[in-house]
Amino acid sequence: MVSSCTKYELRCNECGKSYGNVPLSACSECLAPLEVQYDLESVRGRFTRESIAAGPANIWRYKELLPIPEGFQPDLPVGFTPLVRAKNLGKRIGADNLYVKNDAVCFPTLSFKDRVVSVALANAQAFGFTTVGCSSTGNLANSVAAQAARLGLRACILVPSDLEAAKILNTQVYGARLVRIDGNYDHVNRLCTQIADEYNWGFVNVNLRPYYAEGSKTVGYEIAEQLGWRLPDNVVVPMAGGSLIRKIRKAFRELIALGLVEHKNVRFFGAQATGCSPISHAVKEGWDYIEPQRPNTIARSLAIGNPADGPAAAKMIRETGGWAEDVSDVEIVSGIQELAETEGIFTETAGGVTTAVTARLYSHGRISRDETTVVCITGNGLKTTDALEGRFEVERAVKPKLAAFDEYIREVDGSLVGAAQELVLAGGVQ
Repeated sequence: MVSSCTKYELRCNECGKSYGNVPLSACSECLAPLEVQYDLESVRGRFTRESIAAGPANIWRYKELLPIPEGFQPDLPVGFTPLVRAKNLGKRIGADNLYVKNDAVCFPTLSFKDRVVSVALANAQAFGFTTVGCSSTGNLANSVAAQAARLGLRACILVPSDLEAAKILNTQVYGARLVRIDGNYDHVNRLCTQIADEYNWGFVNVNLRPYYAEGSKTVGYEIAEQLGWRLPDNVVVPMAGGSLIRKIRKAFRELIALGLVEHKNVRFFGAQATGCSPISHAVKEGWDYIEPQRPNTIARSLAIGNPADGPAAAKMIRETGGWAEDVSDVEIVSGIQELAETEGIFTETAGGVTTAVTARLYSHGRISRDETTVVCITGNGLKTTDALEGRFEVERAVKPKLAAFDEYIREVDGSLVGAAQELVLAGGVQ
């Protein structure tokens, strides 16, 4: 199978063996991961700033560098989410040039997983799969269920039994078969690998993983384009399996190779929860391997104790001069609130991790305040509202009378009354 525009194939990261295009994720010779490799020369002169700008306002504007099967006609407007200048958050944490890449509003299921699933399912159809599935900590389950429904594919999705209720509901509503497994994500993923072989189903993060992972590159393409075809100094990325952070770097390197951006060494910083931080731990220890952990954190979307791309992600972070940090559950909740209170962005627990880690990176001097830094927010807070349970009181109801309101507001927040009076005295209210 060859793209109608760009030649690509699966190739082993370690021994270099080529596999063409098949539903396979690991090399049969050395068991290393397979990755999609492109003939960049086949698009040089055709993949330009002008041709990209003329494309649709979604990830398919970059389809020349995505593994899209011949004849596939993409029509789901995934991606091209806002890059927000985070001035208020920046003031609070000491950052002058801070941006938030906000995939909390990604279409259709409010997480960056919509990007990877759209590419994976395009290949699932081409390979002839009629049933697709995934192992998931939530966001991937939502996206596979939604997009499978749109494409007329059957979906069977396996999740850990302790998954957030909102994410379970947001999977079942699309008609997918959801199977809760009594175990953590690593148990679920091992089972999915066995099912994929036995049932001949297309699992997006198992036998379709190389294609699936390429969808993450679009985050990097968008960051560069939205910065005016410039690369940032730093990118802070949440890490679960370790794929996203590597693919953003791959996107930057492809843009450099094709002359769309100037060469620059972008530093990458990984963010994890302390209750599941195998990649962060490896970076801090200088290891070239991952020591698996048993997840114990509210950031369930990052709770992968034995991440497939962990060793490669840790190595890449060190190569770029970056770093990795992890934060407690208490800090995660504070990070969610801080991003919401300063920038009006409600993120899930993974975003709380990234926000809290970013603040620590600045406070520890690992990032300078004048550097351009992009923080990747990957999912919406409406999916993990249980993490905020008990944080806010439900106030008593107030009678619909001005006197009752006046009494109430003076009782709970007299500063609002003072601010209003100052505005009147200054002539701001007529």
